[in-house]
Parts: sequence; C-alpha cells; structure tokens
Amino acid sequence: MLLFMLYIISMCVYMFMAPDDGYDHQYYEKGLNFDKDFIKERRVETDHARPLIGVSGKTVSISFVKPASGTVKFIRPSNQMLDKEFKLDSAAGRVIVIPAQSMVTGRWQLVLNWESNRKAYLYHQEIYIK
Repeated sequence: MLLFMLYIISMCVYMFMAPDDGYDHQYYEKGLNFDKDFIKERRVETDHARPLIGVSGKTVSISFVKPASGTVKFIRPSNQMLDKEFKLDSAAGRVIVIPAQSMVTGRWQLVLNWESNRKAYLYHQEIYIK
C-alpha cells in the first residue's frame, strides 16, 4: 500500500514539474478572428493594394498604393523577445521609412495591418535585414 501511494505521489509531482505542452489557450479567439483576417488578406489582392517593401541597409521602406494608417509588426522567428511594432501613417505621402538600426541582422517576418479608404488590409512578407 505504501509503494502504491508513493507511486501516485511521484506521478503527481512529475505531472506538475513537466514543461508546458505548447497548448495555445487563445485558439478559440484566433478561430473567430480567422475569417476577418482572411478577408483582409484577400482584399489586398482584389483591390491591387499590395505594398512595395524595400530593405536598404538598415532602413525599411514601405510604399502604399494609397495613403494608409495602421501598424507594422517586425516578428523575429528565432526570438520572440526581439519583436517590434510601429505605427504607420502615410497621410503626407505614400512612402513610410522605418529605421532598423536597433534590429538584429537576419530574417524577419513583416506583418502589415492597415486601413485605407475605410477598408482594412492585412499583408505578410518575409524580409532580410543586413
């Protein structure tokens, strides 16, 4: 009986000491927003609103078809702590220049979420900062 109780206690301790299983606790909310994001991504193609993204040294330039306002996220796939987010507002012109001196050299995932002419858009692109 004592061995069985030790076994049960050790299994309980092992369960609580095991690392997180990577389960996404936000899966339901993400599922509800999937359709909204999909519509925004498709709208980029149907409205021919794909922005032109250029990387020159330590600057990233984003050229929109029409004036836009929103956000741009720089996501580092290898280290979540390096992710950055910037506000976008191209009311003065259609080109936005973002300095990237503080960013680590390498591969980045760029996520643009903007609004133009009362329409919402979402665009993803991978870039390489030198």
